[in-house]
Amino acid sequence: MVIERSAFAPGVAGRASSGRSRNAGHGPHGGGGGSPPVAEQPLCAGGPPVSVRPPNRPRRRASSPAPGRSRTARRSPAGAFPANKAPTSEWEELAGSDRLAARRAAARIGRLGDPRARRPLERALASRDVALRVASAAALARLGRPASRPALEAALADDDWRVRAQAAYALSRVPDRRSTERLAARLTRDDSALVRNAAALALGRIADPRATPALERALDDRSDRVRREAILALERCREPSAAEKVRRFLADPARRVRIAATLVLGLRRDSGGVAELLGLLGRSDSWERPAVLVALGRIGTPECGTALAATADDPVRWVRVCALHGLAEMRSPLTPAVARGHLADPAWAVRGAAALALGRTGAPADVPHLVPALRDRNAWVRRAAVYGLGELAERRVRPRLRPALRDPDPEVRLAAIWALGRLGDEPSVPRLVRMLRHASPRPSRSGPTILEGEGAVRLVSDAEGRLFDALVEALAALARGRARSMVRAALVSAHRGLSESDLERTARLPAPLGSGEGARTRRDLFRSAGVGGAPRRSRPRPTSRGGRSAPTASARNPRRRSRR
Repeated sequence: MVIERSAFAPGVAGRASSGRSRNAGHGPHGGGGGSPPVAEQPLCAGGPPVSVRPPNRPRRRASSPAPGRSRTARRSPAGAFPANKAPTSEWEELAGSDRLAARRAAARIGRLGDPRARRPLERALASRDVALRVASAAALARLGRPASRPALEAALADDDWRVRAQAAYALSRVPDRRSTERLAARLTRDDSALVRNAAALALGRIADPRATPALERALDDRSDRVRREAILALERCREPSAAEKVRRFLADPARRVRIAATLVLGLRRDSGGVAELLGLLGRSDSWERPAVLVALGRIGTPECGTALAATADDPVRWVRVCALHGLAEMRSPLTPAVARGHLADPAWAVRGAAALALGRTGAPADVPHLVPALRDRNAWVRRAAVYGLGELAERRVRPRLRPALRDPDPEVRLAAIWALGRLGDEPSVPRLVRMLRHASPRPSRSGPTILEGEGAVRLVSDAEGRLFDALVEALAALARGRARSMVRAALVSAHRGLSESDLERTARLPAPLGSGEGARTRRDLFRSAGVGGAPRRSRPRPTSRGGRSAPTASARNPRRRSRR
């Protein structure tokens, strides 16, 4: 579970994600232009929102397929069509004379994600029907194929602003530095604010330093959305003077712009903007204070610690959560005392943040304070207590952590895997091996689950997609103990079931407060346990003078061969 500090799209309270939604917006003007999926950009905004479905809404019954569409095509992996059967009905409708059917076909093809549909969609992008061009650009954005870049760049000069905006957003899905000049021209010259907003988003994802002049001019744009995206894009372009240029936006009249500037100052750890941030903390509301507290925690000066400790008693619970996380991140000496006082807070999110903060900054004497949280009714608090005890690195708590491997919540199990692997608990090896046999090495397509959100904080769960990597990491840490033969056999079996693309995938490892190590591939995890290294070179057979292979010892000595 991670905490997303994105204040540009309010979180969704009590809703859970169930994959892609038919009503979820896609593009710069669909669905309100929410924040991107958390696994991609936890601190930036823009792009399609995470699709959510209220848990009380009944699921739709599977209906029979439409004429001309096979049930196999709908159920095939990733929505792709079978290799032996082309999607003739959708492609015929896309090229037909019925405009409404062509628009619907473009939307269906984009949802199915078949890469063979790229060329038909590019041809539809040159249609006379504006709505069809918009739908085709949206479908190309869903496909995300780099080969569609020239057609999308040509669509940036379309007469209709909706096509230009959707094309700019599609280019953000296939970032290429060759698109920088055309997107920069759209950012500075286009009349539509939505087109400029999508262009700034695309330039931020491309992260080309050549776009810096255009982004600096966009800082004075009349649209607050464009100013926000320009601020975030400057940070992603690694502009050295980005912090100095965005300090003045802490007094911007638009809240989203002030929060974007706050996040950039926190990411840059700009100590020169502490005075402005403290002033903003005193006059901001409950929507801005979380972002300010996060930035102060990253900067970590003594005055930041004092302000965070004073804000930990705020009446708004998410403000208290961010204050505790800021204290834990900067490892302030004030953190343990503040965290102990919030372990009994009525809000479960505050109790979880206090357990994480105490585990990261506390001492072995704080173990009795964290053990009761393992029996909390809320899974978030139990998870935080497991992480906190793992951070304390006290081996005497290992028997208390083993039952967490059977917790009904996947986030608690993920934290227990991390903690027991960190503490070197050998009695848990059989259980970890059984879990590895049933874990899927490929992440789920359903996307992250929004547990709860308010203001600038969202709690997002993606435990199922990280379970395999966490088990491999924990077993690799236990591969040098007495159960090394069992661990090695399990890791070798798991390694054989992975393809080369699976091994090169970046490992998604659990870490409290997002404080993990650098990017590591799955191949690195297996190699740390001595599995999947370079293949052994076979010893060359000796050759005789004539170039033929020399006879072996058994061939030279028949009596020795008979004994074998």
